[in-house]
Amino acid sequence: MTVWTIGHGTRRVDELIELLTSQGIGRLTDVRTIPRSRHNPQFNRDRLPDDLARAGIAYVHMPGLGGLRRPRSDSVNLAWRNSGFRGYAEYMQTEAFQANLDVLVRQAAGARTAIMCAETVPWRCHRSLLADALTVNGVAVLHIITAGHTQLHELTA
Repeated sequence: MTVWTIGHGTRRVDELIELLTSQGIGRLTDVRTIPRSRHNPQFNRDRLPDDLARAGIAYVHMPGLGGLRRPRSDSVNLAWRNSGFRGYAEYMQTEAFQANLDVLVRQAAGARTAIMCAETVPWRCHRSLLADALTVNGVAVLHIITAGHTQLHELTA
């Protein structure tokens, strides 16, 4: 099984759809905690699902896999210099994260699925940690970089 990742960045919605269709994606799972963008409203939850549906792509919002997690003051994940990554690494150790990850894997078994967040490049986004979790669970992860280029995820060092 394979799961793709993509960041919407400042693209136009038709560009995002083109990237998804170039990989045969049938379901986009939005892993933004808050599915809105002040600067890129074309990716707001009140607009994006309709645009995707017209292209034959289902939309699912999974805030249970979203970022914006605060690290604890007694964090054991001190190797992460970025506090957002440290907070997400802590969240990944919870039953809630594992339950949401299990749902994502089940959904991905039924349709070619891409997870989406805002950050264009995966290594600057919690998608990289989510991709780590999928990889250790035996799921191949491909990051969509451009229409003709994907990058196989390698575990974060």
